[in-house]
Amino acid sequence: MSVQLRALIALSAAALLSPPLAHAQESDVQALRREMQEMRRDYETRMKQMEDRLQAASRAPAQATPTPSPAPTGAPAPAGSGLGGLVGTPPTDSGTPAYAPVTSGFRTPGAAASSGAAFNPAIGAILTGQFSGQSLDPGQYRIKGFALGEEAQPARRGFSIGESEVNLQSNVDQWLFGNLTVAFSEENEVEVEEAFIQTTSLPYGFTVKGGRFFSGIGYLNEQHAHVWDFVDTALPYRAFFGKQYGDDGMQLRWLAPTNVFLELGAEAFRGDSFPAGGSAHHGVGTYAAFAHIGDDIGVESSWRAGLSYLVGNARRRLTNNDADTFTGQQQLGIFDLVYKWAPDGNPVQRNFKFQSELFYGKNDGEFNTMVFDQRQWGWYAQAIYQFMPRWRIGARLDQASASGARDFGDGFLGTALDDDGHTATRWSLMADYSTSEFGRFRLQYNNDNAGSRTDHQAFLQYVISLGAHGAHQF
Repeated sequence: MSVQLRALIALSAAALLSPPLAHAQESDVQALRREMQEMRRDYETRMKQMEDRLQAASRAPAQATPTPSPAPTGAPAPAGSGLGGLVGTPPTDSGTPAYAPVTSGFRTPGAAASSGAAFNPAIGAILTGQFSGQSLDPGQYRIKGFALGEEAQPARRGFSIGESEVNLQSNVDQWLFGNLTVAFSEENEVEVEEAFIQTTSLPYGFTVKGGRFFSGIGYLNEQHAHVWDFVDTALPYRAFFGKQYGDDGMQLRWLAPTNVFLELGAEAFRGDSFPAGGSAHHGVGTYAAFAHIGDDIGVESSWRAGLSYLVGNARRRLTNNDADTFTGQQQLGIFDLVYKWAPDGNPVQRNFKFQSELFYGKNDGEFNTMVFDQRQWGWYAQAIYQFMPRWRIGARLDQASASGARDFGDGFLGTALDDDGHTATRWSLMADYSTSEFGRFRLQYNNDNAGSRTDHQAFLQYVISLGAHGAHQF
């Protein structure tokens, strides 16, 4: 076969096969085009859905988290702060506090639909226990010149569970936050320690709290016992409040829009708690006001100072195992100062905290039907140093004194208000170790001269945190 014939046959075959090949290529292109069109329609549908959701969210009220009582912005937070170190910005652990509200914002109904637990409260528990040894009987504890509240006595000797608590808290909606704290005492008594609601979205820096809560006066008063740096409260708190002042009432706070931390607060309470009592004046017997200011010093230090004033009215208030009664008024002023330091603003390795409060009180009324006028003073200063991760040491010095009751007659001789010229003093040393931010063990010694004789007190304590737990105040 010639070359020409072979070429003719090849060209004829190519001509016969080319239409099917061309048709196959055209079909593939059309399929790709259809697939791209479907993808484009699906993309446009998804974008339209996202735009509709964005517009709906823009029209809804802005989400807000509780804003009262933030700490100075550079406040150091030591390791183990979950048990009582420093704090975040929400109110209370005011903070709350107290306790601080959960830091997550209000969850929308859409979010709730995707999570069955969206509206469940955060639940946490604090377990405390200790071994106490005292050279004097804790049941006979006295501070000369002071009629003490029922919670002023030290812990009983031997093993005890201390005060444990269960806490439930949650943002109710974009307007309200709720908190419930139930405490279990070493005597197996259960009490509602705090139960309040608090606004989260009021304008101009205002916050309103209502229910049962710890007053915002002073520095130590709002803190729960597991946050303390020592096993027990400071001596002036024991003398003036029994432990700390908490009651049923309302609170108004205002956070100023300034570069420094500045807040003002006012409170009205029922008046059932010591040093008030008997729900004087038809269920409103105690009033309080406070002002706090604070700022950073570079990146390593921060401070806060405050002034507080409380007026408590009592009507047949009972003390000393119901043997003594008091009807009258107690006025109390408090100055507090707190300073915190951490190298380079990082408290994990090392940090230092100093705090102090000065008290001045005035009692006027009838004690066991005897008219009297009494002046009372108190102060404490303490320093805590974390010298390496997990390990801290601390020292505390406190005093309390009273005078004036004996000037109103011999009927006060030998009573709880008889100061006998004595100034109650105490010094304490402590060391603690944190297994993590959820566990702490503490050893403490007190040299207590509140009464006529020196009481040597030793404590070994554990504090364990379970579950969710909000931030604490500065």
